[in-house]
Amino acid sequence: MTENISPSRLSSQALPGVERRHRKEQIFRRLGLGAILTSLLFLMFFLALIVARGHGAFLETVILVDYHFDHETLDIDQAVSQNDLANANYRSVIRAAMRELAPEVSGRSARRDLYGILGAGTEYDLRDLIIAQPSLLGTTAGIWTPSSDEFHLFHRNGGDRASRQSTRLSPLQIELYAELDNAGRIKTRFNWTFLSSGDSRDPEQAGVWGAVKGSILTLGICFLLSFGVGTLAAIYLEEFASKNWVMRVLEVNINNLAAVPSITYGLLGLAVFLNFFGLPRSAALVGGLVLFLMTLPTIIISSRVALQAVPPSIREAALAVGASRVQTVFHHVAPLALPGMLTGSIIGMARALGETAPLLMIGMVAFIVDPPSGVLDPSSALPVQVYLWAESPERAFAEKTAGAIMVLLVFLITMNLAAILLRRKFEKRW
Repeated sequence: MTENISPSRLSSQALPGVERRHRKEQIFRRLGLGAILTSLLFLMFFLALIVARGHGAFLETVILVDYHFDHETLDIDQAVSQNDLANANYRSVIRAAMRELAPEVSGRSARRDLYGILGAGTEYDLRDLIIAQPSLLGTTAGIWTPSSDEFHLFHRNGGDRASRQSTRLSPLQIELYAELDNAGRIKTRFNWTFLSSGDSRDPEQAGVWGAVKGSILTLGICFLLSFGVGTLAAIYLEEFASKNWVMRVLEVNINNLAAVPSITYGLLGLAVFLNFFGLPRSAALVGGLVLFLMTLPTIIISSRVALQAVPPSIREAALAVGASRVQTVFHHVAPLALPGMLTGSIIGMARALGETAPLLMIGMVAFIVDPPSGVLDPSSALPVQVYLWAESPERAFAEKTAGAIMVLLVFLITMNLAAILLRRKFEKRW
């Protein structure tokens, strides 16, 4: 006969096992929470380190200098044209103003140090100012002028004893810094040049706008091609393709292509787009085509997952009321899968944004000063710009590198926010 077990006895026997399972569950939850907190701490440390090193790129040190824009010093006539103003002798104006600022400095070497506290682009800044405001001719104007990169680093570090031990400024330049600082002729302001200009050999003139514009053009081409081709390919494979061995082989290869190293696509672009088709080297068009090939498998896979998430009842209901297969897919299934398709596409674009290796293979590592005006012009990209500045021996390019990484992160966060907003806008509930 079967022994009858009372409920109280059953509970007493099962209680230790239940408590053991609860303890394991609590341990698992704590481990999961600890993993999340550890990840957040590393992320915060990473972001804090980048901001600490890169915030100086968004600042510049300027010196108040009184310039005398007389015709004799500029070596121009009284009646001047735009061409005369563009070719005037602004170097003489700068040197005369600096000698007046520190009249006690004499000697060739000392005056070289005196002139060296100003940025290398001062001459061109004054030229652009006079061309824009010809009324300054014959007058004296106090202009806040960007300093050299070493002068900026010295001022940003506080100009204390520790800064003097690590600076490359000469003793005379350190003495001039103290005099100018006491006279209120030194201040720090936002560095718009960093956001509005292209690359330069001089750190104080280098900016990220050329790389940002190149990234926008490159990613724009990549998105237009990859979203169109990727979503259509996913729709065909998921909704219309026959389930035979040919399609199975194709699906396996698409999954494998998503894991191919990105430099392989750069070699493919070099062989096909540059050598075979003869497209211009270092152009945004070629960069967009290479990134399109790289992101296409990822977008196809994510789009297929979005289509699979649409309930079969949607398809069955559309077919039941007389809709054709094409009408069912494009009028009912695709609109419901669109949020997932857009999200997958933008995530693929975010991956393409940070790629450097394929762009290096097609020549986008070239030194580009002027921002591109079209997709066929030579251009750079943000990750390539970071790579170029990181390889530079100039100390001031270190904070420029971190500043460019900050811009890249803002670009990436913006794209992820766009994915979230687009998903919410087009998402439909059933």
